Amino acid sequence: MFKNAPDKLLDLATVLLFVFMRPIQALMHRFSRVGDREFFTSNSFPWVAAVEARWPAIRTELDNVLRFKDDLPNFQDISAENRVITNDDKWRTFFFFAWGIEIDSNCARCPITADVLRNIPGMKSALFSIMLPHKYLPPHRGPYAGVLRYHLGLIVPDAERCRIRVGDKTSHWHEGESMIFDDTFEHEVWNDSDGIRVVLFVDIVRPLPFPLAQINMLIIRMISKSSLVQPGLKKFRYWDARLAKVWSKLAEGA
Repeated sequence: MFKNAPDKLLDLATVLLFVFMRPIQALMHRFSRVGDREFFTSNSFPWVAAVEARWPAIRTELDNVLRFKDDLPNFQDISAENRVITNDDKWRTFFFFAWGIEIDSNCARCPITADVLRNIPGMKSALFSIMLPHKYLPPHRGPYAGVLRYHLGLIVPDAERCRIRVGDKTSHWHEGESMIFDDTFEHEVWNDSDGIRVVLFVDIVRPLPFPLAQINMLIIRMISKSSLVQPGLKKFRYWDARLAKVWSKLAEGA
């Protein structure tokens, strides 16, 4: 399919944005207020304990969502850039926020989870990341150093066989426990188990000093308008309509 002129201009603007960001991202690593490393301790983020305390309620909402897992989009269905690391039906998603943009329908379907997310300082993106049995993500890097990645383990069928390598360090998920890492380091992911692994996947603003913090917020707003995000929001509408049909039928007892 050929892109129209506005889409081409959006692509060009996105490329220029990320070229412009390269020296700024280096400064973000250097002056990060929580350090520059692969993994971070939860002690550096006081809100983590409150999130973990509500994990059973989040898990209950997730269990309801999983009844519709065949009607949820794969990651690459929303973000075409991810086709380089996944191109099957084994990495499903349920988005709540994308670069600061709220997905109203999914937040309404899981109000407790949405409330927890809104109370995470600096939360910009969030989803249920649903990895089916024997799914592997090859080495890759996140595009932007202005955010850090938070995971809350929700379903971990086998902690030893569900793992992530970030840089030269490997960690394992546990239900009800948190993991925080910098996804701009090379990382790869395994679910070598026979069950579904699910985490609450959240991007939070990296703590930075003035004026980097203000520059970071401006860049995040620009990314939300870029071709990294906007085409995915358009694709999401199709999947949301599809989910709405089956969700309402089940609610009606059909």
